[in-house]
Amino acid sequence: MIKSELIARLAEQNPHLYQRDVERIVATVFDEITGALRRGDRVELRGFGAFSVKRRPARIGRNPRTGASVAVAEKHVPFFKTGKELRERLNVPGAGTTSESDD
Repeated sequence: MIKSELIARLAEQNPHLYQRDVERIVATVFDEITGALRRGDRVELRGFGAFSVKRRPARIGRNPRTGASVAVAEKHVPFFKTGKELRERLNVPGAGTTSESDD
């Protein structure tokens, strides 16, 4: 699912809201999560999961084509850990892996 599909589904499920308002809500949620991560905060959505930032230290890497050493700068990467409820919902015994309800 891509962002536009999420917006379309939410608008469909909430006919009392204009699509432009749903777009604004989704964008605001994503902006708030991004802002919190940028500040170094952790974002926890109970039952769904938690977003955090992991620090990857600077290191010496290798160019796979030439084998030459390359300095790789420190970076911060987003990390998502699923919540217990989400894991349980994804791993329901007897449930297939096809998404027939998504069609």
